[in-house]
Amino acid sequence: MDSMYAYIKGELAEKNIDSIVVEAAGVGYLIYIPTQYFDMLPDEGEDVKIYTYLCVREDAMILYGFLSKDDLEIFKLLITVSGIGPKGGLAILSTLPADDLRFAILSGDSKAISKAPGIGAKTAQRVILDLKDKLSLEDAFEKKLENQVSGAVSSMNSTVKNDAVMALNALGYSSTESLKAVSKVDITEDMDVEDVLKLALKNMG
Repeated sequence: MDSMYAYIKGELAEKNIDSIVVEAAGVGYLIYIPTQYFDMLPDEGEDVKIYTYLCVREDAMILYGFLSKDDLEIFKLLITVSGIGPKGGLAILSTLPADDLRFAILSGDSKAISKAPGIGAKTAQRVILDLKDKLSLEDAFEKKLENQVSGAVSSMNSTVKNDAVMALNALGYSSTESLKAVSKVDITEDMDVEDVLKLALKNMG
């Protein structure tokens, strides 16, 4: 079921490590957030925009909030996994940013996912099995780089990025290592796979 609130924009009235209160139109909304957000949020009294997911239970209506649509979408994917409720999804995103979570899922890194409180090894494996086919290498790159390069350059170089990652995989590096190394390369229009590969290897050194 879609949330009745796409986002809530208003004054950050209260900020805690795992929750905030946003006042909008005279109403204070209690919203639970990933703990990693604490240092990213503005000071109390400043305006904030939070993308929300409304969880409706028999005994309560609970809002979960995110600083980006991307984080919200990965959260909604997480809670489709059996055994991962909203609290589990929030715990995972408190441990791994959305970008790193994508890399962990795509590379089968269950250890990284199981570092989240309350998420055991079997549940982490289930996350990978259920979501791996719903994510793509290109999507992971575009989400990682969408604020670093223009859409045109990103589109033109997506094949170069993918080829560079596959080349690093062939050299024995894991998908997570390869993705992170290539994502650090400032790719320009005149660069080919070999150029990107050389710079990525320097990043790994």
